Amino acid sequence: MIGIPVLTARGNGIAEAWENALVELHRGGCRMQTQYDKPDDPPSIDATMLIVIADPLADPMIHKDFPGGLEDLQEYVMEVVDGIKNHLVRDPQDPTDTRWEYTYNERLFAYRVPGLPHPIDQIELVARKLAETPHTRRAQAITWKVWEDNDCYDPACLQSLWCRLSDDPDHGWILNTNVRFRSNDAYKAAFMNLFALVQLQKRIADRIAELAGRPVTLGRYVHQADSFHIYGSYFREFNERFLPNLSRRTFAERVFNYADVKDIMEEARPRILAKVAAMR
Repeated sequence: MIGIPVLTARGNGIAEAWENALVELHRGGCRMQTQYDKPDDPPSIDATMLIVIADPLADPMIHKDFPGGLEDLQEYVMEVVDGIKNHLVRDPQDPTDTRWEYTYNERLFAYRVPGLPHPIDQIELVARKLAETPHTRRAQAITWKVWEDNDCYDPACLQSLWCRLSDDPDHGWILNTNVRFRSNDAYKAAFMNLFALVQLQKRIADRIAELAGRPVTLGRYVHQADSFHIYGSYFREFNERFLPNLSRRTFAERVFNYADVKDIMEEARPRILAKVAAMR
C-alpha cells in the first residue's frame, strides 16, 4: 500500500481488542514524525486503525499493561462520563485564561456555539433521537469547533460519536456505536479512551431505555483512529514492558475482570472528587 497503512484489530472485549491493536500497529505501522517530537526522538509508529469490540462489557475488560492504575482509570471514566473536570475548561473569550482547551464531557454534554444562549447536550439529543426513531442515522455527537480548534494548541482528539439501534428478536434493541479519533495515542491513552467511552455507551443505552420504556443492550463498539500511534519516546518502555509480556504470560495472566475490581474503583470516587475539587 502506498501511504499510511490502514489496519484492523478485533476482540471480544476491550482488553483483547486493545492488545490486538497494539500488536497489529507494531507489526504493520509506518514511521512518521509528529508535532510533539523532541530533537532526539525517533519517528512514531503510525497507522489508521479500526478496532472492533464485539461485546464491550464482556470480561476480561481490563488489561494489566495499560500505563496507569485502577484509580487513574476510574478518574478518567468520571472525567468523560460525569464531567468532574469541566471546571478546568478555559473561557475562550479570556486570552489570559490558561486552563484546558476542552474536556470531552464538556464538548459532548454542553457544546457551546457562539450566538446561541444555551449549551447543547448532544448526548441527550442522541438518546432522544434513538428512543423516537431507533433506525435513524442522525444520532451523532461531535467535539470539533471549527472556529476554535483550527488555531488552538491542543485541539480535541476525539471527533465524533455515532449511534444506531438494531432490533434483535432475542435481545430487543441493541445499541451499536462508532467512535472516531483524529489522533489517538495507542499505548498511553487508547485503553483508557476505550474503557471510558464504553461506559458512555452504557450511559446512552440506559437513557434510551428510560425514555422508550424498553431494555437496550450494548452491541459492537467500533473505534476508528485516523492516526493511531506509538510515540518514539515510548519505544523503550513499550519494547521492555508490553511486548515481552506477550510471550512471558498467558492472555489470562495479562488481564483481569472488571467485575473483580469494580467495587475498588467505585470506592475511590470520594478521593477522586476531593482531589479534582482542589484543582484550579
